[in-house]
Formats: sequence, C-alpha cells, structure tokens
Amino acid sequence: MIRFGLRLAVAGGREALTRLIVIAAAVAIGSGLLLTTLAGVNAVNAQLTRYASVYPNASTGGDADSLWWSTREDYFHGKQIIRIDVAPTGPDAPTPTGVPSTPGPGEYYASPALRKLLAAHPADQLADRYPGRDIGTVGPAGLTSPDTMLVIRGGTPDEVATLPSARQLTTVGDTPALPETTVNLILSVIAGGLLFPLLIFVGTATRLNAARREQRFAAMRLVGATPKQISVVAAVEATTAAVVGTAVGFGLFYAFRGPMAGIPFTGMPFFPSDMSLGVLDALLVALGVPAGAAVAAQVSLRRVRISPLGVTRRVTPRAPRAYRLIPILLGVAVLFFAIGFRPPTSDGQAAVFLPGLLLIMAGLILAGPWLTMVGARVMARFANRPATLIAARRLADNPKAGFRAISGIMLALFVTSVAVGVITTIVANRGPAPVGSTEAGQVSLYLPEDAPAPPDSLFTDLRSITGVRSAFAVRENPDRMSASEPGLIACAEIPSAYGRCAEGATVAEVATGLIPFRESASSTRVWPAASVPLGDLQQLPVMSIVVDTDGSAATIERSRTMLEAALPAFQVAPNVPGDFESEFANTLRGWEQLANVIIIASLALGGCSLAVSVIGGLTERRRPFSLLRLSGAPARVLRRVVALESAVPMLAVAAVAIGMGLLAAHLFLRAQMGYTLIAPEPRFYVIVVVGLAACLGVIASTLPLLERITGPETARSE
Repeated sequence: MIRFGLRLAVAGGREALTRLIVIAAAVAIGSGLLLTTLAGVNAVNAQLTRYASVYPNASTGGDADSLWWSTREDYFHGKQIIRIDVAPTGPDAPTPTGVPSTPGPGEYYASPALRKLLAAHPADQLADRYPGRDIGTVGPAGLTSPDTMLVIRGGTPDEVATLPSARQLTTVGDTPALPETTVNLILSVIAGGLLFPLLIFVGTATRLNAARREQRFAAMRLVGATPKQISVVAAVEATTAAVVGTAVGFGLFYAFRGPMAGIPFTGMPFFPSDMSLGVLDALLVALGVPAGAAVAAQVSLRRVRISPLGVTRRVTPRAPRAYRLIPILLGVAVLFFAIGFRPPTSDGQAAVFLPGLLLIMAGLILAGPWLTMVGARVMARFANRPATLIAARRLADNPKAGFRAISGIMLALFVTSVAVGVITTIVANRGPAPVGSTEAGQVSLYLPEDAPAPPDSLFTDLRSITGVRSAFAVRENPDRMSASEPGLIACAEIPSAYGRCAEGATVAEVATGLIPFRESASSTRVWPAASVPLGDLQQLPVMSIVVDTDGSAATIERSRTMLEAALPAFQVAPNVPGDFESEFANTLRGWEQLANVIIIASLALGGCSLAVSVIGGLTERRRPFSLLRLSGAPARVLRRVVALESAVPMLAVAAVAIGMGLLAAHLFLRAQMGYTLIAPEPRFYVIVVVGLAACLGVIASTLPLLERITGPETARSE
C-alpha cells in the first residue's frame, strides 16, 4: 500500500501532481519560517546569555588568582558605550571573554563598532576618555551584537578595586545574565506569536483538496479497500508532499540565514552564528512536520471511516452560540478589577494580569466562529448583490471553516497590539528629553560620597570649551533631614533658564542637577533659601558638577570627555538628561520592533493560509461553480463570492483583535502604572494595513484559477 500511495501521489495525473507541488511549496514556506523562528529564538537566547560576559557576578575560588572587574555605562550622542575596567591579581586570573589576554595598565581593547566611532570623531570628544594604547579588538564572544560598543581597559588592582561596582572574579561568563526561567518565558511568548499561525498554515496546506481526496477514498472503500489501507494511502500522500516541502524549507533557511541575521529584530542585529539550529530543533521540524501532515490526513478521513458513503451525507454544522463570548468578558472583568485592587508583590500582580490576558486570548479563539457568523448574517441582511448574498450565506452556514485559517492572525494581532500599546505609552511617559529643550543641553556628573574634590582648574577648563555657557558645582546640604532639596548652590551661579533664588537669598537649596526628578527645567521656578552662609559654601563636599551648554553634540561630548578624564572614578558617567531614558526607550523599541515583525510574519502566513484555503475551496466546489456559470452567473460574480468569503472574516477579525488588544493594554497600564493609553504610532497602523492589503493581494492572485477550473466540461456528472 505504501508503493500504491506513492504512485497515487506522484503518478496520479495532472491533478495529483499539481496538488503535490502546491502542498510541498506551502509546507516549504511554513517549515522555512518555522526554522527561522526557532533559530531566532536561539539567537535571542544567545544575545541574552552573552550579557554574562559583560555583567558577571562576583565569584570566589579560595586562594586562586582573581580578576578585579568593574562595568560602567558611558554615552556618546545618545548611544550607550559599555566600559569595563579589569586588573588581574596574579598570572592565573581569568581572562575577559572575547580577548586573547587581559590588558595591562594603560592598555585597552575596543569592539569593532567602537573602533569605527573612535576613528570618526576628534579625540577630545571621545578617545581622550580611554587614554592608553589600543592593543586589539574584542571578538564576537564578548559582544551581545555586532553593533555593541564596548571597551575593556586595564589597570592596577588598587585602581580597579576603588571603582564603583568593583568585584573579584575567578570565572567569567559562567552565570547567565537573566534567570533561565525568565529567558524561557520571554522567548516562549515571542515564539508563540509566530508558531501558532505557522502551525495553522502547515495544517491548512496538508489538508488541501481534502474533500476531493475523501471522495476518492470513499470510492476505494466501495471496491473493497479496508480502513487501514485507506489510512496508509492517505498518510503516504500527505507525508510525501510534507517531506519534499520540509527539505526545500531547510534549503531556504540556510540560503537566507545570513541576511536574516543582519535584520535588527530586537533592535540589535545578530551574529550569523547566532541563527543556528540545535539537533533537537532540526529533528523537531524534519520529523514533526511530516508527522503532523500524516496526522492531518488521518483526521480528514474521519467521515470516510464511518462509511464509504459518509462523504456524500453533508449537513450544515450547528451554529456557534453566544456563550463563546464568556471568556472574553471574564478576562476584561479581571483587568478592570485590577485597576481598583493591585497586589503589592510582582508575583501577586502576575497572578492577576496573566490570567486576564490568557482569558481574553482564549476567548478570542473560542468566539471567532460566532463573530464570523454574526458578521456574515449582518452582511446577508444588507446584501444587495448576488455575490454578497451567496458569500454571506456560505459563511453563516459554516463559520468555523471561515474562521479557521485566520485564527492565527487574530491571536497575533491581539498579542502585538497589547505589546505595542504598552510600549508606546511607556516610551511617551519615560522617554528622553525632547531635542532642543533646555535640559537636553545639560551635562551632569554625580560624584560618589568618598570621591576626591575636583580640581579648581576643571571649571576654568570647562568654561573655555566653545559652546559652554556655565560650569558650577552643587554641594552637599548638611541639613538633609529638614531640607527641601538635597544640594546647595550660590544664587549667582544659577542659570536663568533653571530658575532663581528666593528674594534676599544668597545660597539656594536645589535639585542635584537643577532639574527635579521627572520634571523639566523652568525659568520661573523659585528655589528656597538655604541656611548655610555663602562664605561656608566652598567648604562643603561637591555633590555634582553641572555644565550648561548650547546643546550642540560636539560641545556636550567635549564636556563629557573632560569630566571623565579629570574624575575617572565616576559611578555614573556624565549624564545628559535623556541618555538613560533614550537607552531604555531604545530597548523597548527593540521589543516593539520584534512585535511588528510578528505582525508582518503573521499576516503573511495568514495570507498564505487563506490562499491555500481558497485554492482548496475552488477545487472542491468547481462543479457547483460550473453549474452556476452554465445557469448564467458571470465569472466576476463568482470571483466576488470567493473574495468576500475570505476577506470579510479577515478584516472583521483584525478589527476585533486590535480593538481588544488596545483595550487590554489600556486596562493594564491604568492598573499597573496609572497611565492612560497613548495610541500607537502611525507606522503600526501602516504595517497592519499594508499586511492586510498584501493578504488580499495573495487572495486575488488565486482568483484567475476560478475560470480555468469551472468550464462546461466540469459540470458533467462523473
């Protein structure tokens, strides 16, 4: 029977060969994307794991030689530079990952991206921050991405031990940067957004022309074939196409792996080696896809197994009921409840929010057929053309079939709408200072409590930089318990753009950087008077150094470089308001970009699934369509019927999924952060619209097949 099944699949005439090629092509696309998804998960995991080589945990090994290590963040034009200072205590101390040997005092390694930056800008803007001799390049093993800017500087143990966050290491890179459970949870959510529509697509492809095959298998039953023999033939046919398609999918993956690695799906490109497949991944696809195709073939024969004539007894399925909306309503109610009652712990919050979101997701899938049926009935009620009425009646008769191919689109759009809505709102509330604002031109260096006093010449040198308006020190307030602000400054030194002193005051209590936390600079702000006399102010320790500039990038970076060179033991790099916020926003935008990728891929898969469903539906209904054409129905009417049957559920599902996603995001933000949802940027809607239009284009590309298979010869009885 296996040989007979192969003959039917390969040598069963033009129809069988065409079906084999179409299924194989569909499986090739699906398996190729599935391999890319699995490789992408591995690549993201590799990026997260390599953070361990940049932010290692302290480790001890008895009397073994150790490596002093300090990791700090620096910035240049708003981009983060990771600065690592190291010093071995003996010859057996570990070596930083990605370099051949530990740099000695006055030596450093730089990443390829940082080396390009150093060569492209004057030394007084960047290179002077890292004095010494450049001895090589940091390799990929020590970088999270090809775009990572990293410098590893050598020093003496006494120097590095006094730096902020200094620790001793006997091993480097052995501890993950994030807990494994956290990484697996993040990656599972990301992969789930793509795997679900992928599996739907592969399953739809393997069931192509299922009704036609059912009739043929029923005829075989009538001439004496046993159910077991029919099962073997069906499994062989489906598995043959799936094996061919899976092999082609592997070829597509390896052909495009390099270009795919360079796409910054998470905001950072991958190394090509990151886009790798484990043995388990390869076996999962190589064996799982053909096995899934065989299972799908077996499921499609459930009616043939009942009776050889079972496929002729077709009845209208039972209509979905409104109770399918209950999970959605329960999920929304849970999120509304969380607004008034938010547990204090993160575990408690997860126990509230996660079930609510899962209920909505499950409810969308469960309610999809009911929503499709309601939409079809509304369309039928207002139909004024034959094509609209026929399409609406067919959808209303079997809404499950109409919804099945687009269920992946609904789930993906909901998940990504929640993610994009939350990320957009957080970025808008916690993003960087606007370009051109007063605070965007301020450079502040916060000194540790035990830091040495800055030299007096530093302020003179800072003021000599072109574009610097003023440079001054904010000193510690000795009366912190009763003071309204933590720092003190002479009233004469306060720039007018940052406010003024109270009437008659000579020393004012001010914020550390003259900008209160989560506020903006204001020329109308009145700083309260301090009780410290002006003559005693210079005796107090310096808390921070503030440089007010014209906001030009060159002036800001020259000021920052001068501060770092004069005070190398800083805990936080000289800060421009918005540096940290910009990096935080860029990280969130990276995940937002990944969400957009999921939207695009899901819509593309949904379009392919719809195309396969349309082709299958056309081949299964070619005789009824031929009879309609013989009775006088124009081909354009039939094309409208097919287009409406596919397009209406997809557009309705997209609107419901996006609306529910943004509602869930708003409720989450209100409950968790007190924010009001800010609508996603226009590019989100552009991506959705373009993706849906592409799906419609894919569907339209299948319509010319209608005229070819509904000729008069098809209408005759077999």
